Amino acid sequence: MGLPMELKDVDLNLLLVFNDLLKEHAVSRVARNLGMSQPGVSNALNRLRRLLGDDLFLRTGRGMEPTPFAQRLAEPVAHALALIHDSLNTQMPFEPATATRNFTIAMTDIGEIDFLPRMMDEMNRQAPYVTVSTVRKSSENLREELETGQVDLAVGYIPDLKTGIFQRRLAVSQYVCLFRRGHPLDKERISREEFAAAQHLAVVFAGTGHILADQELERAGVRRNIRLRVPHFAAVGQILHETDMIATMPKRLVMRLISPFDLAWVALPYKLSQIPLNLFWSAKYQHDPANRWLRTLMFDTCHEPSSRAAA
Repeated sequence: MGLPMELKDVDLNLLLVFNDLLKEHAVSRVARNLGMSQPGVSNALNRLRRLLGDDLFLRTGRGMEPTPFAQRLAEPVAHALALIHDSLNTQMPFEPATATRNFTIAMTDIGEIDFLPRMMDEMNRQAPYVTVSTVRKSSENLREELETGQVDLAVGYIPDLKTGIFQRRLAVSQYVCLFRRGHPLDKERISREEFAAAQHLAVVFAGTGHILADQELERAGVRRNIRLRVPHFAAVGQILHETDMIATMPKRLVMRLISPFDLAWVALPYKLSQIPLNLFWSAKYQHDPANRWLRTLMFDTCHEPSSRAAA
């Protein structure tokens, strides 16, 4: 067995590169996030490889993937860096006008369409050098990544996020029927028979509040004529614009899609429950100035005035 490694032999910047590469899986994105050149990131990774005696990351079709040894290091390194970050920022206020950090927010593409335009517009005014990255995360990994600081905030319907997590209501999602303008169903109201007989586009997105709407329709005995299933919302507007399909969509998203894609909507002939959309953050970062600024910015720009804050 070799001699134990001393902390004096480890450059903290190497661990920052290691931690960011775990999240980004790409040298180019790590270089952008850390303000380094790509050769600089590669050189740091090679130094860490020699120091630890392991490849750490291997280039694959999915990007730079961690070795088993790197995976074992991931959590303790992220936790240690988060502790150092917290300690250094205890007495340091966050100055949006001059800050240059990157924030990471976990959300779906519907959240990106609904919330990000307004938030980024205001961020450009308050914090012109701050950047944002969005990620898709499953609930079982999300709590840990919020606690380690790998993810700053999460947005959506995530009922499994409880222990050690604070949340605040941003909005509620009420579902309506969406289609192209001039569609045969483009009228004041539609019947259940018309709704069932139409050709439907369905977004199949497990682990989100959207799946609850589909489940309610199924429990009500509604048999939709689903012609197309897609795993995200990004293409819905274009597909509906060019076809006679209809879709059951959150009204907040619908109001974003109507004008760009010349669409129309009508109330569903069924009563569906409203789905809460919350903002989540780790209790560990409750008093962190940067996290507090970001969640305040998101709440101020994205919440519905009628929505009440959750406990």
